Amino acid sequence: MRIRTTVAAVSGALALSALLAPAAHAATPDVPLKDTQKGDTKITKAVVNGGKDIVVGTTAKKKFTIAVTATDAKGIEGGGGLLWHGRKFDPQHISGVLAPVADEKCKKLSATSATCTVSITVNPKASWDDENGLANHMAGGGWKLFAAAGGTDDDYVIRTAYKTGIHLKRAARLTVNASPEPVKKGRTITVSGALTRANWDTKKYAGYTQQSVQLQFKKKGASGYSTLKTVKSDAKGNLRTTVKASADGTFRYVFAGTSTTPAVTSAGDAIDVR
Repeated sequence: MRIRTTVAAVSGALALSALLAPAAHAATPDVPLKDTQKGDTKITKAVVNGGKDIVVGTTAKKKFTIAVTATDAKGIEGGGGLLWHGRKFDPQHISGVLAPVADEKCKKLSATSATCTVSITVNPKASWDDENGLANHMAGGGWKLFAAAGGTDDDYVIRTAYKTGIHLKRAARLTVNASPEPVKKGRTITVSGALTRANWDTKKYAGYTQQSVQLQFKKKGASGYSTLKTVKSDAKGNLRTTVKASADGTFRYVFAGTSTTPAVTSAGDAIDVR
């Protein structure tokens, strides 16, 4: 079927040819790299990762789906898509791509419509110019969806730049440690910690610097935490501040997240005040 061939060809040409080689387009001259439509096939909905941001660390592969819903008077035979990042949908301007490596699975909704789903596996261990690999420049928004669908009558539609609103984010970690413990009431407690996030270039976690993080405290027996102050991470992502010991309870750090990094909350560290 032509639509399946088109999606596969674009996936292969862009993902496996390092995206930037001018020969990639020349090698697949029948692949449209622009919006194209034949007949009455229409894409009515496209959902990436269930509408949630995609968060990836440094080692574990991350699997997500793209679901494309389409209609055609004669019925839908197939469809799918891939994510791409860059200024323009051509090999010279794309700076990242996440593409499926297997055929779509379609669920018939009616005689004229169906939702076709493809699975994509992100590999943080791979370089960004390898198949579904990552690099730091790919973090954040700006990801667009190449979506395509085809009818049983060989009608088809290609949309190169659906805006997804999805962010690809570098996984974060946050720690806390309150000391000394136990401590006398009125004495100084030092609350330290560290905010780190995945570095897809080095494949390791590194400090997330100059970020505002809230220090929160929950008094023993209380139902929730209260914010005590805001602490900024230093040049290595470390956190450090002091408070006066007042009562038994638990400290934690809370980071609200950014466009490239998700929100994260540390585990709690209990303090015994005597």
